[in-house]
Amino acid sequence: MENFPNCPQCGSEYTYEDGSLYICPECAHEWSKDAATQEESGLIVKDANGNILQDGDSVTVIKDLKVKGSSGGIKVGTKIKNIRLVDSSDGHNIDCKVPGVGAIRLKQEFVKKV
Repeated sequence: MENFPNCPQCGSEYTYEDGSLYICPECAHEWSKDAATQEESGLIVKDANGNILQDGDSVTVIKDLKVKGSSGGIKVGTKIKNIRLVDSSDGHNIDCKVPGVGAIRLKQEFVKKV
């Protein structure tokens, strides 16, 4: 029998594999195999509400952010699609393209998962 990771939501050991996903039968949480490898490597990025973020997720900005070198900035409620998680020592763990601003790195505490 294969050894699948425990559920990140409830900690259940009864998880099973379905295609490219792991599924927990106790709490019905689904997560990708990529997220499991991120947990194993130690890179866990959580949004402002504590939800675990994964590559390819969509997020919304929860606070107006000033951008250096730009007069406008990023407004609250801006939806950002297809984020990429990076390991950064300065806390900017989300690499993304913001509409109207361009490629930028954001801190995880200023976004929430959609």
